[in-house]
Amino acid sequence: MRPRKLRRHIETKHHSLTTKPREFFDRKLTELQSQKKATQTFATVNTKATEASYRVALRIAKAGKPHNIGETLLLPAAKDMCSVMMGEAAAAKLDAIPMSDNTIQRRISDMAADVKEQVLDAIRDSPFFSIQLDESTDVANCAQLMVYVRFIKELSVQEEFLFCHPLPAHTTAALNNFVQENHVYWSRCCGICTDASGARAMTGRHSGLVKQVQAVAPAAVWSHCIIHRQALATKRMPKELRTVLDEAIKIVNLIKSRALNARLFSILCNEMGAHFHQLLLQSEVRWLSRDKVLTRLCDLREEVLLFLAEIDSPLVKHMEDAKWVAMLAYLSDIFDRINTLNTSLQGKDCHVFLAHDQVSAFKKKLDLWCARVERGSVEMFPTLDDVVEKTGLQLEFVQQVVIAHLKGLREQFGDYFGEETLANQWVRNPFSFPVTPRDGLTLQEEEALVELNSNMDLKQKMSEGSLAHFWLSVETEFPHLTKKAVKVFIPFTSTYLCECGFSALTMIKSKYRSRLRVEDDLRLFLSTAHPRIDRLCASKTQTHCSH
Repeated sequence: MRPRKLRRHIETKHHSLTTKPREFFDRKLTELQSQKKATQTFATVNTKATEASYRVALRIAKAGKPHNIGETLLLPAAKDMCSVMMGEAAAAKLDAIPMSDNTIQRRISDMAADVKEQVLDAIRDSPFFSIQLDESTDVANCAQLMVYVRFIKELSVQEEFLFCHPLPAHTTAALNNFVQENHVYWSRCCGICTDASGARAMTGRHSGLVKQVQAVAPAAVWSHCIIHRQALATKRMPKELRTVLDEAIKIVNLIKSRALNARLFSILCNEMGAHFHQLLLQSEVRWLSRDKVLTRLCDLREEVLLFLAEIDSPLVKHMEDAKWVAMLAYLSDIFDRINTLNTSLQGKDCHVFLAHDQVSAFKKKLDLWCARVERGSVEMFPTLDDVVEKTGLQLEFVQQVVIAHLKGLREQFGDYFGEETLANQWVRNPFSFPVTPRDGLTLQEEEALVELNSNMDLKQKMSEGSLAHFWLSVETEFPHLTKKAVKVFIPFTSTYLCECGFSALTMIKSKYRSRLRVEDDLRLFLSTAHPRIDRLCASKTQTHCSH
């Protein structure tokens, strides 16, 4: 302002200050600048406190811990460390971080919404996607529907947690409502995997979930979880082996489920120098428990025999019977082989060709083992071989039972998985597998495939990366072949991810947190996508501390 205008403003608006000296106005200017600096510093500290609150909330969700652990444990522990290492002044600054139960819940909800938005955007951009879903009951007896999705992003196939909703009514309604509310196109769904082969709710011919999904997604191919099929194929066994299994479980329960017996048996194992000091309990809901229970019982069979004799149990007669012990050893070996197959079918990025190869190899092994047992060799079953050698038992006493079980397994695997060669083998390697009429390729697609498998540069490229990366990298040059190939390898083969999700659900929603709305916590716990914390902090128009 010009001096005369400034003088007129002071005389008319601030007449009481006209007699003040220059030093007075200099002091006021310094006070104003100090206030601006304090305001700026407070806003910066508050923004950092908000970001710290988000990062702590993310760690709480990733660990599946209660929300109040922030204010009851993490913040006091952080203050203790700061006060010791950096002094009380540094520790006092941590009081500005919002860490209350409700604040952590809001932070988790914000980050879960951001992760959900990222996943949905990726699904909308993907030309195809497939889903796997399963239903289970939580600790509050509430039915929960869990869904995972597999989609294409940046020349790779990715798998992500989609949602976990309580089911007040039907599975179909919950799934369809989510898809429609989030503007995902059913027409892009090319696969749906469940583990309910005979349940009308899932696979009914007229009103089941699969039927209704296929009505809006004609390209969606339903597959029954391959792990579930493998478990069903191994349930049947000869009566003699079933009896041995039941009696073995009784022996384990007698020792393991009674506290005094468990302690005495542990002392006995310790005195005898056994490698293990306890037996294991079986759980039907745990896939691999049966093998581990029987293997441990075989390892401690001498200690178990001595213990049962000391307590005068009638079950001791089984451990004294060499034939019974031999059949127990066989069960231990065969369930170990079955569990190896089960484990190979688990995990992420398991496509239809990999799963088919594992099952096909196991069926061939069953034929091989059966032929060797018929010739009097059990070297592929090391525990049985060891028992036969140590006890001097003639193999003929258990040979027919073993052969009957192996043939029954082979027949069951044939019923559940079929005997025909898997179609569309050209997808896994267009340079090695010819096209068959069952593959359903048009003339133009077969010509494009001939052009592709004549390109030696592409053949080298296929050996350098994954199956999905190869086909997605040649999409520009061979769009129709890539589209058909993606529809083959993108569907799920099992509900393994849902089973892992339910394990996480059991841990997070415990009896102490039975009223928790668990989806947001599950999303951060299970998802591989990272929340954009910087973006969330910037969206807070008014940063203020809360408790």
